[in-house]
Amino acid sequence: MMDENKALELFKLYRQTGDIKIRNELVENYIYVAEILAKKFTGRGVEYDDLFQVASEALINGVEKFDPDMGNKFTTYVTPTITGIIKNYFRDYSRSVRLPRRVYALASKIKEATNEYYKRNGVKPTVKQLSAILNANEEDIVEALESKAPVSLDSTVKTEDGENALLDVIPDRYDGFEKFEDFESLKTEIEKLDETERKVVTLRFVQGKSQSEVGKILGVSQMFVSRAERRIVEKLKEALS
Repeated sequence: MMDENKALELFKLYRQTGDIKIRNELVENYIYVAEILAKKFTGRGVEYDDLFQVASEALINGVEKFDPDMGNKFTTYVTPTITGIIKNYFRDYSRSVRLPRRVYALASKIKEATNEYYKRNGVKPTVKQLSAILNANEEDIVEALESKAPVSLDSTVKTEDGENALLDVIPDRYDGFEKFEDFESLKTEIEKLDETERKVVTLRFVQGKSQSEVGKILGVSQMFVSRAERRIVEKLKEALS
C-alpha cells in the first residue's frame, strides 16, 4: 500500500488528467476499505460478494469525486460514503427479497377484489372476507397487505440528530452499528422488550429474515409476527421520541 503523500500526488494527477490507469491504481490501493466495510455488514441476509461489489463501486465513485485540495484524508472522506451506500442497498434489498412473486400476485388480486367489494357494499372487505373471496388463507392475505406499506428497515425513530431509519441505529451481533451515538439508548429500550419481541428484532432487523421465516422459527403464525413487529416499532418510536 502506498503512503499518503504518494496517494495525494496521484489524486492530484488524476484530477488533472482523468487517466483511468491512475484511477484504477488508487482503487487498488484503497480496496481494503471496501473489504472491511463489506465484512462489517455480513450476516444480515446478503452475501459478502454482493456487499463487496456494492462497496467497490462506491469506492470507485469516491476516487473519481475526491478533491485532494480539501485537506481531508481519502479514507476519512470515503468511509461514511461507502457505509451510506451499503445501507441504501440494504433498504432496497429488504423491499425486494422479502416479497416473493406469489405475494405480489396476491396483492394485485386483493386490490382488484377490494375495489369490487367496495363498489358493491360501500366498505372495504375484512381480511376474513378477502380470504373467502380469493380462496386464500388469512396469513397470506396479511402478508400481501403488509407488502404495500412495510414497517421493517425504513421505519424511523427520533434521535438526537432528528429522525433516522431504524436500520441506522438497530444493534447487531457485530460492531458495525455500535458506533452510532444513539446505540445505547436503543439498546436499553430493546432490552425492555419481552423475550419473544427481542427474538423478533434479532431475526427480522438483524438477520433480515421474512415474517414467514420468523414465524416458523418461533413456532407462531406470520400474522403474529406482523403484529409483533408493528408493536415493537411503535414501542421504540415512542420510547425514543
